[in-house]
Amino acid sequence: MTGGTGERPAVRQQLTGPEAIRAALRGATPPRLLLAARRADATDPTLETLCEEAVERGVPVERVSTNDLRRMAAVRPPPQVLALCGPDPVRPFDELLAAPGALWLLAGVTYAGNAGYAIRSAEVSGAAGIVLDERFDPSERKRALRFSMHAERFFPVHWRGAAEVVGAARQAGRPVVAIEDVGDRAPWEVDLRGSPLLVIGGERDGIDGALLARADAVVRIPMRGFVPAYNLQAAMAVVMGERLRQEG
Repeated sequence: MTGGTGERPAVRQQLTGPEAIRAALRGATPPRLLLAARRADATDPTLETLCEEAVERGVPVERVSTNDLRRMAAVRPPPQVLALCGPDPVRPFDELLAAPGALWLLAGVTYAGNAGYAIRSAEVSGAAGIVLDERFDPSERKRALRFSMHAERFFPVHWRGAAEVVGAARQAGRPVVAIEDVGDRAPWEVDLRGSPLLVIGGERDGIDGALLARADAVVRIPMRGFVPAYNLQAAMAVVMGERLRQEG
C-alpha cells in the first residue's frame, strides 16, 4: 500500500559554522532560514556578516534566544547561528499534497496544547506537513503553534476540513491510514512507507465514523493497561517510529 509519488522527500539539514553557511548561501539551493542569536547575546564577530549576506540573498533571518539555539542545534556546544535547509515551509496545500512524504491529519483534536505537541512531533519525524481541522479559532491556533515551538517555521501547517483533506488526498493518490482503537492491525502490519495520509482523532471521540469508513487501513496500537487509550502524542510517536523503521 505504499502510496503517493515515487519521489523522495527533500532532505532537511542543519548547517553550522561560517564556512558551511556562507557556501550554502552562495550555492544553487540556499537555506530556507537562518536562526541567529539575538544581538544582545551575540559574541561571534562573523555572525552579523552572515546575517547581512543572508538578507541580501533573500534568505530570512530570525533572531532567537540562546536557549532556542540550544534546543534546536544537533551539535554541542550550540552555535550562534543555524542554517536550515529543506522544503519550503509555506508550501501551498495543493503543492503539499503532490509532494513526497507522509502527511498527517488531526481530525477532532480539541486542546491547543495537544495540537501543538502533535505539530512538533510530526516535524521531528520528518513529515511533509500536517493539517488540522478547522475547529480552532485564531487565538487557539496561535496557542497551538506556540506549544509546537513554532514548528511552522520549518514545515507546512494547514487548517482545513477533515473530509476535504481526505478527499483531496485520495485524488492525489495518497493511501489513507487511520489510527484508532477499532483497528484490526498493528502499525508494523501495515505498509507505512511512501506518502500516506495518516489520520488521528480527537482526545475524547476519536475519528468520526464517516471519516473512518474512508480509510484504506485502520491500525490499532496494542494496549495492555486499564486506561483505555494512549495520549495523542504517544500514539503518533509509535506510528512515526514504525514508519521511519520501515523506510530505513
